[in-house]
Amino acid sequence: MQTLKDIVLSSGKAVNSDVMKVDSFITHQVDPSLMEQIGKDFAEHFKNSNITKIATIESSGIAPALMTAKAMNVPLIIFKKEPSRITNGSLLQTEVTSFTTAKTYELTASPKFIKSDDNVLIIDDFLANGEAITGAVRILRMAHATVGGVGILIEKTFQPGRRKLENAGFEVYSLVKVKSLKPGKIELED
Repeated sequence: MQTLKDIVLSSGKAVNSDVMKVDSFITHQVDPSLMEQIGKDFAEHFKNSNITKIATIESSGIAPALMTAKAMNVPLIIFKKEPSRITNGSLLQTEVTSFTTAKTYELTASPKFIKSDDNVLIIDDFLANGEAITGAVRILRMAHATVGGVGILIEKTFQPGRRKLENAGFEVYSLVKVKSLKPGKIELED
C-alpha cells in the first residue's frame, strides 16, 4: 500500500536496528483516513476468504481492525492483554511475550464471541517474531474457530514472524515490508 509506505518513510522513526516508532500515525495518534484505506485494502485482499469475524490484540491493532471489520461488514473481537475485573465466567487465555516491551502478558478473550464455525481474520500493527499472532491463533483454536488469514500493517522481514506463520499454514498479507532499520533510517522492500 503506497500511502502507508510513504507515511512510514516520512513519519516513522527507526530507534535502533529492531525498533521503529509509528506514534504519529498508528500508536499514539491515529490517522482515521489512513485506517479507512487500510481497512478497505485488507477487505479487498481477503474478500474471497469467507471471513466471519476480525480479531486483533489491544491496543494499536484496534483502529485498522475496526476499519477492516466495517469494510467487510463483520464483527470485531478484541483480545485483551489483561483479564477484565468485571468478566464473569471462563476466559480463553494464553501467555504471550511482546517483542517491543519484552514483557509477558496473559492474552484473553471471551469464548461467547468466538464460535467453532467462525473464520477469523487476524489484524495487527506489526509483525516481528510472530508471538502476538501466534497467541491469537492459540485462543482461536481453543474456541475451535478457523484462522482465515493474517493482515499486518508493517512487517519487519528481517525477523522470523512471517516464516513462523507461513510454516504453520497461514496466509500473511503485509501492507509494508521493512527490510532493515538503522537509527534514523528505514529501508523498505520493493
